[in-house]
Amino acid sequence: MSTTARIPSIEVSGIQGRLITTMARRMLGKVPDSLGVMWHHPKAMKDAMGFGRKLESWDKLDRNLASFASMAAAAEIGCSFCLDLGYFMAHNHGLDEAKAREVPRWRESTVFTPAERRVMEYAEAMCQTPVAVTDELSAALLEDLGPAGLLELTARVGFMNYSARSNIALGIGSDEFADACGLAPLSAPSKAVPKVPSVA
Repeated sequence: MSTTARIPSIEVSGIQGRLITTMARRMLGKVPDSLGVMWHHPKAMKDAMGFGRKLESWDKLDRNLASFASMAAAAEIGCSFCLDLGYFMAHNHGLDEAKAREVPRWRESTVFTPAERRVMEYAEAMCQTPVAVTDELSAALLEDLGPAGLLELTARVGFMNYSARSNIALGIGSDEFADACGLAPLSAPSKAVPKVPSVA
C-alpha cells in the first residue's frame, strides 16, 4: 500500500478467511493488503462486500457510466485504492479502458460525451459537503438515464462515498492493481481546472 493503515493488519484465517482470500485472488489477482485490516471485524467487512457484489448485479445504468461515476467520486474524495481498483475493474470487465484512464482529468479531457460529463459532474457534486447537486443537473440526467438509471447512479455514488471515505479514514491506500496488470498510469489533471457546470 502507498500509505500505512491506521489499524494493523492481521492474518485472514479460518474457513471463511480462506474462502475470501481465494475469491480475492480470483477477482483481483492477489489479496489486497486492506483485507487484513478489515478482518478485525469480519461481519462488517462481509456485509460491505456483499452489498458491493449486489450493486454490481444492477443493470439500469450503462456499465461504462457506472464505472466513470464511481471513479469520479473516488478521485474527488481522494481514495487512491478505489480509483486504482476502478481502473483495474474497468479493464477486467472489458469496459472503455481508454476513457476510464481519463476520469481523473475528465473536465479537461476531450474523450467524453456530454452525458458522460453530466454523470461525472453529478458524482462529484454528491461528494461535496453540503451536497451540490442542482435541479438543472438532475433534470438533464433524468432525461439521459430515466428514473431507474438516475436512482442507480445515486446509489452507486453513495456507496463509493462510503467506501472511499472509509479507506481514507483507515489510511488504506492503493494496492496498485492497475500497475500489476500492465495498464498505463491513470491520467492526472495538468492544472487546476475550475469546476464549471457541464449541463448544456
